[in-house]
Amino acid sequence: MTIRNRLTFLFTAIIAALLLAFALVVYFSFSENREEEYYASLRQTAITKANLLLDAKIEPNVLQLIYKHSPNSLFEEEVAIYDTSFNLLYHDAVEIDKVKETRQMINEIVQQKQIRFYQGKMQVVGILYHHDNSDYVITSAANDQLGYAKLSSLKYTLIIAFFVAIIFIYIAGHIFSSKALKPVSDMVDEVEEITATNLDLRIKEGNGKDEIAELAVTFNAMLNRLEKSFDAQKEFVSNISHELRTPITAMLTELQVTVEKERNSEYYKSAIEHAISDAQKLVRLSNSLLDLAKANYDHTEISFKEVRLDELILDARNDALHDQPGYKINIVFETEIEDDDFISVLGNEYLLKVAFINLMENGCKFSKDKESAIAITYFKDKAILRFQDHGIGMDENELPHIFTAFYRGANQQFVSGNGIGLSLTKKIIDLHRGTITVTSKKDEGTTFTVELPHV
Repeated sequence: MTIRNRLTFLFTAIIAALLLAFALVVYFSFSENREEEYYASLRQTAITKANLLLDAKIEPNVLQLIYKHSPNSLFEEEVAIYDTSFNLLYHDAVEIDKVKETRQMINEIVQQKQIRFYQGKMQVVGILYHHDNSDYVITSAANDQLGYAKLSSLKYTLIIAFFVAIIFIYIAGHIFSSKALKPVSDMVDEVEEITATNLDLRIKEGNGKDEIAELAVTFNAMLNRLEKSFDAQKEFVSNISHELRTPITAMLTELQVTVEKERNSEYYKSAIEHAISDAQKLVRLSNSLLDLAKANYDHTEISFKEVRLDELILDARNDALHDQPGYKINIVFETEIEDDDFISVLGNEYLLKVAFINLMENGCKFSKDKESAIAITYFKDKAILRFQDHGIGMDENELPHIFTAFYRGANQQFVSGNGIGLSLTKKIIDLHRGTITVTSKKDEGTTFTVELPHV
């Protein structure tokens, strides 16, 4: 069932329930008022006849004659008057006697002063009437045909009005739900036009204030992320294909040339060394790609814990020197550590170490003396790490692009690389809610500044 139909039925059901409750209240209120008013009318009729008999001294046969010729006889109305000893003093129609009073009934009326009950469809009221120092018991009964006719007419009117109202409510609910969901229908039509080939399309955001507009804004934001992801994926595939093809082609060419004819041992040794070099490039590239994939994970998929930066920097330095024994990496603590919280961050130890090693190796390999330095400063809210070198530096027009994956600047002619390290480093720092900036001067060196918030 569509949301439109569900809303229509829900709207109709709610209004129908309210209308039904209203109709029942009206019906039963009218029924109760009719009953009370008719009991009051019967009581008044009983007292009137008692006054005519006892005060006006009208003969019973005259009262009976009046009763027989009155329209009340059509409603089976009858009044009976007894004394408290159950002696009948008057009866409108003894031969009919619908109530059939008994001694027990008379005693009950004397005790309770008044009783009311139904005799079939007839309403009956019995009262104790005091007159000239004497007590009399009067019963009055009748069938409220006119009241029942009005109640029946009201019932059918309410039923017909209820079902007619339901029809109009259903139609109104359908129109209302259609108008309410029209922005959603329009949005569905617009979304159906968006495919992988035209991710640049966006849906209309309407007035930008209601929930539909909020949904459109959220969906467009998702499309922005998807478009960037698709573009990055296409660029990634293109770049990685190029990066992989170069060492593989070189390795394949070297091996093919080697097996074409017999060579001396020195030539074989040289060919093997070249193949090993190309294989090492592939290993470094694959490791960088794996690290890049980890850094692209969602924040919730990566485990974070409290990490001490001083220990992490020392571990990263040891790993970098183990891989590159010819490098020289100096660490300088510019401020004293007053509190352990000042040197701790909430992060992933492995990824942060990868980022720091990249920055250390980057400084060393672009320096003639293969040396870099790390200056560490601690503050109450953050820690600042500066990775400095005195190498070849970079042109200003290259700085905005150095964190782009696979970007290779003019310094690639001095040192080989795959252009992943700095891009990976920035992703890791961003993942830890930190920032990384760079300053560089040609032939003077480069400084990377990393700021990380504390736990």
